Amino acid sequence: MSHKVIAFHYKLTDTAGKTLDQSDSNEPLAFMTGGGQIIPGLESVLVTMNTGDKRRVEVEAKDAYGERDITRIMNVNRSQLPEGEVAVGDIFHGPNGDVVTVTAVALESITIDANHPLAGQKLIFDVEIATVRDATKEEVAHGHAHGADGHHQH
Repeated sequence: MSHKVIAFHYKLTDTAGKTLDQSDSNEPLAFMTGGGQIIPGLESVLVTMNTGDKRRVEVEAKDAYGERDITRIMNVNRSQLPEGEVAVGDIFHGPNGDVVTVTAVALESITIDANHPLAGQKLIFDVEIATVRDATKEEVAHGHAHGADGHHQH
C-alpha cells in the first residue's frame, strides 16, 4: 500500500452540536494513512479527499472509539488508586496503560470506567484538507508523519 500523509483542519462536535475538540487554526493535524493514528471512520473518508476539499463527516461509534463496554466499568478498592483525594472525573493510568476515569466514589470503593470518554458516541467532524502528499521512506519506516522540516511533529 502506498502511504500518504494527510494534513487537515477539523472541528469535532457531538450530535448536540457541542464542540469537543478542534485543530489549531494555524497548524493542521497530520497523519500517515494506514497507521491507525486516527479513528477508522474518519480516515476512510479523508483518504478520498483532495487538498482544499471541505466536508462534514459523521462517524458512528463503532467506527470511532467503539461502543461502550460495560465490562470496562468496575469497582476497585480505594487502596488500588494513588493516596489522597479521589473525585469523580479524575483520570488515572491503569496497570496495562489504559486511561481510566473515576465515575463514583464511596467510602471503601471507587468506580472506574476504562472506556474511551467518547466511546458509544456518534462524532461529527467538519474537515478541510490542507495537504496530501506521499509519505517519505523515513516516515513509513517510523510509522508516522513527520513535520514539514523532516522532524517529528509534537
